[in-house]
Amino acid sequence: MADDDAIRCDACPVLCYIKPGRAGACDRYGNQNGQLVRLDAHLVLDRALSRGDSVVPFLERDREWDGNIVSGPETFITAIGAGTTYPDYKPAPFIISSEVKGVDMVTVVTEGIFSYCGVKVKIDTDRHLGPECNLVRAKGEPVGHVTTSEYGSQMLSLGGVRHLTGGTRNEGNVTCETLLDLCNGKAAELTIDDGASVVVQAGKPPVVNGVREERMRVGCGSATIGMFAKQWHGKIDDVVVVDDHITGVLSEHQAGKMLGVPETGIKMKGRRSTPGRYFQVAEPGTAWGGTNITDPLSILAPFNPKIAWPGLRLLMVSTTGEHYAYYELDDALRPVEKELPDSLQLSVQRIKENCEPALSTVLFMGGAGGSLRAGVTENPVKLTRSVRDSLTRVTCGGAPVYVWPGGGITLMVDVSRMPENAFGYVPTPALVAPIEFTLKLDDYSALGGYMDRVRPLSSLTNKNDESRRHLSARPENPWPFETGKVDAGKGKSTRS
Repeated sequence: MADDDAIRCDACPVLCYIKPGRAGACDRYGNQNGQLVRLDAHLVLDRALSRGDSVVPFLERDREWDGNIVSGPETFITAIGAGTTYPDYKPAPFIISSEVKGVDMVTVVTEGIFSYCGVKVKIDTDRHLGPECNLVRAKGEPVGHVTTSEYGSQMLSLGGVRHLTGGTRNEGNVTCETLLDLCNGKAAELTIDDGASVVVQAGKPPVVNGVREERMRVGCGSATIGMFAKQWHGKIDDVVVVDDHITGVLSEHQAGKMLGVPETGIKMKGRRSTPGRYFQVAEPGTAWGGTNITDPLSILAPFNPKIAWPGLRLLMVSTTGEHYAYYELDDALRPVEKELPDSLQLSVQRIKENCEPALSTVLFMGGAGGSLRAGVTENPVKLTRSVRDSLTRVTCGGAPVYVWPGGGITLMVDVSRMPENAFGYVPTPALVAPIEFTLKLDDYSALGGYMDRVRPLSSLTNKNDESRRHLSARPENPWPFETGKVDAGKGKSTRS
């Protein structure tokens, strides 16, 4: 039974009863003097700095200032802090018209409640984090799984409706908390079944088993041979680039053959693919080249005595240059480790130099469902078709998104290109993410938009309005109103 002075919030399915001076479970809505209000400010982006200006212009027109802090087409209304369409039949909180280069435009903004969402995490590391399909856990709860290993990166898929709603209550809550932290640029500590522990944070180096990663691989073992064969030619007799995926051998590789590198009689363990390329030389791990070996000689069989010779010089190196060792064969054709010659120091350093800094990348992925689309038009499928036909531009907090082909509006966005703390949550559990649809006013009318709810940009703010927060748009993001090619030097588009 609710207290007499409590009010009920209808912004999400939880339907909190909120007492005066208190906030709901999401911390986004509160009771102020008996009124349901949004507690955090609605975010507005200003374009001035994105054009490369050194200062924000105070006046854009040859007229006296009228006290309005909105500067027309140089201002974009984001969905951050705007509110939602729940209980689904309501139009979007803000449907804003503006004129851009003589064209009447409209931007529809809403904060979507995403039960069907997750994040894709790209972790730049040469180390093996865990077998594909194994569970990823946070605070002991399953929140995702390991997916494919890409070129110098390990990929994780976290979240999704099954983890949010299909498991225990605690699993859903922990999943939601983990997604929220990652999307808002915070660190998340994860463990992988039969694998490593890893701390990831968007735009920051990953920490694997307590060790901060510095660089991602320059390439696979075979590619490393091809890139640096000329730098080794004449200075060394053979090179083995150790790699969990494709280990390269200079004397057998096509690059070595083209340079006239003679056979050395080297014999590799593992499965030979093509000349100079070997698979499965060792088990995956966190040591040399993403393998489990600490002694690189363990992947070599005895040299062929009919070809090899005493004094043969051998360099073994990992794909990041982090591990390396130099050997010379003794009279019994056994490798003996010696100090790396100065002539080879540069080549090892060059491998390190060509390895890009290791980072963690977080992409939010969600499906814009029926209720969200219903806030834009009474016939939601028309919005989907408009997006597919490129008549409508989709952004998240003003940041560009990738919309997957096929049915629905399934999008991905790099959270590091969005304003800070752009995401919220509701304890259903689900993430709350900003989404904006920008299109020509005529096109909006044609798809059955809520034309009676369209408001001019100038109606939103004035000099006394503290409910909105202004930020400069990120220079690397295209301006949402410009749908054509942008002249980076002048900040102009070819069409509106």
